[in-house]
Amino acid sequence: MAGSVNTRFGGGSVRKPMRLIFGDRATFRIGEVDIPVKQIAVQTAKEWFKKNLRYVDPEKHVTYQVEIQPGSPALTGIFRGRGGVLGANDTSAAVGWAPLTKTEKTVLETEKHLNSKEFKSAHPESGEDVKVMGLRKGDQLELTISMAFVDGFIGSEEEYFNKKERILKEIEDFIESKKVFHDTTIQLNTLDTPGRDEDGIYLTVLGTSGEQGDSGEVGRGNRVNGLISLNRPQCSEAAAGKNPVSHVGKIYNLLTHKIGQEIYSEVSGVREVYVWMLSKIGEPIDQPAIAAVQIIGVPNINDRRMKKEAERIVDYHLENIGKFCTDLTNGKIPVC
Repeated sequence: MAGSVNTRFGGGSVRKPMRLIFGDRATFRIGEVDIPVKQIAVQTAKEWFKKNLRYVDPEKHVTYQVEIQPGSPALTGIFRGRGGVLGANDTSAAVGWAPLTKTEKTVLETEKHLNSKEFKSAHPESGEDVKVMGLRKGDQLELTISMAFVDGFIGSEEEYFNKKERILKEIEDFIESKKVFHDTTIQLNTLDTPGRDEDGIYLTVLGTSGEQGDSGEVGRGNRVNGLISLNRPQCSEAAAGKNPVSHVGKIYNLLTHKIGQEIYSEVSGVREVYVWMLSKIGEPIDQPAIAAVQIIGVPNINDRRMKKEAERIVDYHLENIGKFCTDLTNGKIPVC
């Protein structure tokens, strides 16, 4: 939930902190051992803020409301008395694809560049709240970028527009270095209105719109590959916040993209690939109700060979889904 701030040239103040609300379910007790779920949730959130939002003090700028409750007996029973691969705790479908289009790659690489340590070091006035929208028209790309500016580094409206111009030039140079599109048009903070001082520009105190202008919840933002691609089939599941050992809304969401990328990389003749998986609640996660692969190949390709190689890759990943879940648990696989 958004807070409230006073933005001011040279540095504003936080009037009301943001509020982070935790919901859903967790295990509070194993045998005779109590699990401090509330403390774990809050401490993990504070560590994330420190690592990812450099101007947010998790002790001062955020309050925490934990509404996590114990799971239902039917669902928690999935974990009892079973070794190895667990049963799915939901009936859920997921889809992944490969490769990324030129537009998708450019959008993703631009956002990663703008939030890189190198960029933030060169432009400390740039906040972490960065959004990039890409629109392709033939061989022309239009990028609309929203980037929070931190008011502590901005002394006046004139300084804001000067720094904005320098950042825009750097973005243009970055895009030009990729040499992907014949022509690229870039706009930055299009709501800015000269002559209104702090009220007419995108200033923040902490570098995030969550401090005042925006609220959000898990599932509203990027898909697991860091993008929201409207011309692609999408899964409605939110991967964040779900357990990585039985919640197929998380596991299959990520696994389908991994399988798709591997098929595209290893099977010759593949131009585009889509991977679909569907679970049935209670059934082992390595035995989906269906795992389907849709391949768009180059002309005159051997369909039988492509099918056999794709099946081999799918079977391998399902047989090794335990390791995938372990890697997911240990944070080796990012959930964008």
